[in-house]
Amino acid sequence: MKSFLQGKRLLDVAALRSPQTGVTVTGAAPSAPTGISPHVDIVKQGDKIVRIVVTCTCGESTEIECLYPPGQ
Repeated sequence: MKSFLQGKRLLDVAALRSPQTGVTVTGAAPSAPTGISPHVDIVKQGDKIVRIVVTCTCGESTEIECLYPPGQ
């Protein structure tokens, strides 16, 4: 099965920082109600991150599954 990213254009952006477990993102979006901010949860298995769960200020959650090449 080929990756859906295969053949896509790469963006020239700074590298990601290493995440921390249970990080809460500060600074709510301008349209968010006062006192409510997005929330990011990191799910680890050993020393690898296997899932990132982002909860929006509207309450909707998005789960990002992290896949690693075999043997790593």
